[in-house]
Amino acid sequence: MTETRPETEEPDTPRARPSAWPWAVAATAFVTLLGASGFRSAPGVFVEPLHAEFGWSTATISSAVSLNLLLYGVVSPFAAALMERFGMRRVVSLALLLVAAGSGLTVFMTAAWQLVLLWGVLIGVGTGSMALAFVATVTGRWFVRRRGLVSGVLTAAQAAGGLVFLPLMAALAGSVGWRGASLVITAGALLVVPLVVFLLRDRPSDVGTVALGADPEQEQPEEVVTGGAARRTLTVLRDAARTGTFWLLAGGFAICGATTVGLLNTHFVPAAHEHGMPATTAAGLLAVVGVFDVVGTIASGWFTDRVDPRKLLAVYYVLRGASLVVLPFLLAPTAAPPLWAFIVFYGLDWVATVPPTVALCRERFGARAPIVFGWVFAAHQVGSAIAAVGAGLIRDLSGSYDGAWWSAGALCAVAALLSLAVPRMVATRTAPEPVRS
Repeated sequence: MTETRPETEEPDTPRARPSAWPWAVAATAFVTLLGASGFRSAPGVFVEPLHAEFGWSTATISSAVSLNLLLYGVVSPFAAALMERFGMRRVVSLALLLVAAGSGLTVFMTAAWQLVLLWGVLIGVGTGSMALAFVATVTGRWFVRRRGLVSGVLTAAQAAGGLVFLPLMAALAGSVGWRGASLVITAGALLVVPLVVFLLRDRPSDVGTVALGADPEQEQPEEVVTGGAARRTLTVLRDAARTGTFWLLAGGFAICGATTVGLLNTHFVPAAHEHGMPATTAAGLLAVVGVFDVVGTIASGWFTDRVDPRKLLAVYYVLRGASLVVLPFLLAPTAAPPLWAFIVFYGLDWVATVPPTVALCRERFGARAPIVFGWVFAAHQVGSAIAAVGAGLIRDLSGSYDGAWWSAGALCAVAALLSLAVPRMVATRTAPEPVRS
């Protein structure tokens, strides 16, 4: 007699098991973020060549950089929503193609508005789709254990990319011209596309696995979003903006952007050059900032899992402000030991603010954290854009960058106070949006 299985018994189904996929996705995101940052920051070494060839003022060139920085942030929350709707792989691949087009077409420009359109709009939108909201999306979907550490590593890639590639861009601009450097960026963006297509996956369930540290025996719930990405992005902003925590984080992060990407990344090379330092040497110093940024940001991710993120942010901002105040007294034709000390310290502090900020967004806004952080990062880039233009105007009006460094130092003290004002406990949480089917 053949035994019959009772109809009420569920058939055996394979359960998702841990695999190496989380690390493969993280590695792909690392390369993508490294490249995107390098693509976005390249205009920093093109200021002098563009001024020499076209006669455009520092403020005019800075306006294109400013728009680039602004879109880099504003696009980020919409890109996070698009990744929920269409997947990371599609959004990132399209973003890389935009970067390639914007950089490649730059070699044909003859007017300043074309610089604004290509470097400002196309590359701003492309790199903005691969900004720090991408980090929040990857870590939120693929990691439960070591989430803070991975956030630190990916953030380091995003920040270090531009600084590490600056010496190469400066060398190319000095040898084969800025057009040759632009074509290198185009080629680099196109080379990353196949890596994204083959290795970047949207969710662990797509490859039959689970997030690192998740229980493979427990079903992992996934939110299915089918509504419009723009509406969802704005809805999340509306709800988050009703909380004081959001504005405190956004205000602090705006100052973070103003004192790093907007000011130092954009204007350090021309400022150092005015003190007699060769542009390639100044770009090399920024590359060293990028190297130490990797160490500092990974360490910050480790600390974020163990220390109150609010206190970490306050310490980071205070130390950054103090270093900016003394920077004008350190610039010289050669890199003396005091300037090297500034470079090492600033590298450790460069984007150490990101892991604590991501952690605070995740703690207070739950599943919506990637989009909320996208808006906080948008504030970061608004601050960057204002600083990029503002420092250029200070230079044109006063003949020196000193006022820009001192103003940034004072703003860092304000950012420290904003960070400490974030509530210690979760007082308000944005309610998760109902699943739409």
